Amino acid sequence: MLKNTRMILVLALPSIVSFATMTLTGTINLIMVGQMGALVIAVVGVSNIIMYNIWALFSGIGHTVNYLVAQNYGENNIGKGIERTYLALYLSAAVGLLCVLLGLTAPEAALRLMGGSPELVSAGTDYLRLRFLAMAFGIMTFVLHGFFRGIGDSKTPMIFSLVCNVVMIFFTYTLTYGNLGFPRLGLTGAGIAFLLGEAAGLLGCLYVFFIRLHPRFRTRVLVPVQRHEARLLAMESGKLGMQEFAMSMAMFVFTMFVTRLGTEALAANEVALNIMSLGFMPAFGFGATATILVGQEIGRGNGKMARRYGTETALLGSLFLLVMGVIEFIWAEPITRIYTSDPAVAELAARLIMVSAFLQLFDGLLNFYAGGLRGIGDTTFLLRASFILSWFVFVPLAYLLTFVLDWKSMGAWISLYTFLLLFGTATMLRFYRTRWDSVKVKVSAPHGSAATSVPSE
Repeated sequence: MLKNTRMILVLALPSIVSFATMTLTGTINLIMVGQMGALVIAVVGVSNIIMYNIWALFSGIGHTVNYLVAQNYGENNIGKGIERTYLALYLSAAVGLLCVLLGLTAPEAALRLMGGSPELVSAGTDYLRLRFLAMAFGIMTFVLHGFFRGIGDSKTPMIFSLVCNVVMIFFTYTLTYGNLGFPRLGLTGAGIAFLLGEAAGLLGCLYVFFIRLHPRFRTRVLVPVQRHEARLLAMESGKLGMQEFAMSMAMFVFTMFVTRLGTEALAANEVALNIMSLGFMPAFGFGATATILVGQEIGRGNGKMARRYGTETALLGSLFLLVMGVIEFIWAEPITRIYTSDPAVAELAARLIMVSAFLQLFDGLLNFYAGGLRGIGDTTFLLRASFILSWFVFVPLAYLLTFVLDWKSMGAWISLYTFLLLFGTATMLRFYRTRWDSVKVKVSAPHGSAATSVPSE
């Protein structure tokens, strides 16, 4: 059992560090800018929601590169993986231009659409504009991270995630308050810090891709746009992006429901989510690892080994979450008091964490097995399951339990984990019902829609 533990950990731990660094940086930046007052905190919170949903919509480009390159690497056809990465970079550059255009024209309208007060719109327009410009770099960086992970290199994304986030923290500290001789720019300085951090991360990834990896993979080539490959990339990216977007928008509605319960409930919800995000990081990290290992074995034509790697990754990831769940359950209240001195908020947040401590295993199952399904290219199932369960189960159930049955915050969180239980179970069943000896590498067809189907029982 778990014979490949070392290899799984070598891939998973750097990914966990990457995702954890992003979460920690967000917390540190919020603490730093939060000293400017509640209005600034509100601007950052609303901007985070807007940018997360935009990222979710276009994140499918990076996820698609990740699994396609893993398959191509496994079949010893990295040239095809390079071509597909170039196409993804072209597409992400177009998305980047769209982000720039939105940044120049849409921040004020976006803040008004989110229901922002005149004061919030006035204070946040320049900051959100800079966040849009930073996103233009971030989308391209995520594509290159997908390539690196596809070839089994999870350390490079970790290194440049650390670089990106250290730059963000440094310039947030210096430009926001004028420390170390830098100009005092307030919230605009925090926006510039985001832009500089994302730019640094992208430049580092471009250096590795075009300079460091060229002798090994011949990455500096002229790749023409082939319509059938572009169609495949666009279709797969669209499905994986819409999968993420369906979930992110459902979580947005979930947050709106909790907001209606009052300040205390909203504060407890944010504290609990922040603490539970510590469990999300291993889930994401092991999910990314499942995509790499499953995709590479499919490329090698070894479906049974792909299934085995997916299973062992899920078991090891579940052990991580079980240990974290025990810690969160036992020390829920002391942990919440680190975040808030309000007794009522701390008590409610602790109850939410105790409910979630072991139920987060289902979030793990979702990430582990969804990662495995991405590795075989089963993107249509993931999109359908995400859309149906998010909008026909999660959102209606959240409204029913929160308001109709008047279970308030506890009802909202029960609906969240019911959704994760159903989605996690569905992905696990799909994974094991797949006929692994019949799974093939994803290919594009010169005429018509592309793609090998994924056979299931």
